[in-house]
Amino acid sequence: MNTPSAPSGVERTDRSPVRLGVLVPLTRPGWVEAGRHLLAGLDLAVREVNDGGGIHGRLLELVVRDTAADPARAVAVVDELTGLGVVALAGEYHSVVARAAASRADALGVPFLCSSAVLDALTEGPTPWVARLAPPQSHGWRVYAEFLLRSGRRRIAVVTQPSVYWSSGTRVLRGHLARHGGTLVEFDAHAFPPRALCDALAEHRASALLLLVGVPEPAVPLVRAVRGDRRLTEVLIGAPAGQPEFAGWAAELGGDGAGIPFLRYLPESPGPLGERVGRELHERLGTAPSFVAFEGWDSIVVLAEALRTHGTDREAVARSWPHLVVEGTRGQIRFSRVPGTGVWQWAGAPVQVADRDPAASDRLRVLDVR
Repeated sequence: MNTPSAPSGVERTDRSPVRLGVLVPLTRPGWVEAGRHLLAGLDLAVREVNDGGGIHGRLLELVVRDTAADPARAVAVVDELTGLGVVALAGEYHSVVARAAASRADALGVPFLCSSAVLDALTEGPTPWVARLAPPQSHGWRVYAEFLLRSGRRRIAVVTQPSVYWSSGTRVLRGHLARHGGTLVEFDAHAFPPRALCDALAEHRASALLLLVGVPEPAVPLVRAVRGDRRLTEVLIGAPAGQPEFAGWAAELGGDGAGIPFLRYLPESPGPLGERVGRELHERLGTAPSFVAFEGWDSIVVLAEALRTHGTDREAVARSWPHLVVEGTRGQIRFSRVPGTGVWQWAGAPVQVADRDPAASDRLRVLDVR
């Protein structure tokens, strides 16, 4: 398991595995369900790469570490995996954790393909070492704000917890709404428990409440409170961070969890590759795969192409980002420099607004696609 790897920049000539370090949230307070989906996609793609001959005859091997949604732990994991000689890093779901991992990978000179986190600035400045598949938060959350405006919702309330991710999302929403005649009022989840929040929403005549909070607490009791308040029957509940995507949401809330629009990063209709991978992921997970599972699969396919075409040392992988053209489950993947991110970014990642169908909460509906 801990066979030493060649120093960075030196090609191996034996048939030892090509090792990739993987960061995923597998224990609380991390979003464990998202971590499980991400790891399922990564694992499936590695199996397929190895069944196809690996990397010039060498097998891919994942070295998996749990971040538990802890930025400090993620930094320690990056240090550990770098010391174990991994060629590159992949994964992570939580934005603040991915930012810590990306900054450390940049400092150590280890390529990191961020699978799912969206916070715009993953590093302090431009870096050649980090690439990302998920769209920047500023793009996805503007799409969400436009959806709210087109649906006639202009008096928007958000309930938040302290986090760089939530505060960044609030700024995106506030700015876009203001430019188009909308308003946003912010409530602290700690200062406004469910009953007090319902009173405040009625007083402000909010037309939508966005949940910028953790799951299950305090999101689940907040949803139940709003759904049960007759003054708020016309208030749209939204969750741009994607909480309702996962089966655990429906299990917690049942019908109350339906009709809550959220962001997901899938095309309106999958192509043949997406259909085939989706079926295999469903079999592995025992439930419909989330967009996070597809991001995991795409991450390995991108790294495998980089390793095959540019070499199996760290510098070669980092140099490959702008030259890769890879067919992923959600479209053709190319990386470019997107202003405000500092990393190599897939600018063509699809963005959906979806919800759970009130007529059948186990079924998802696509409400908008960009």
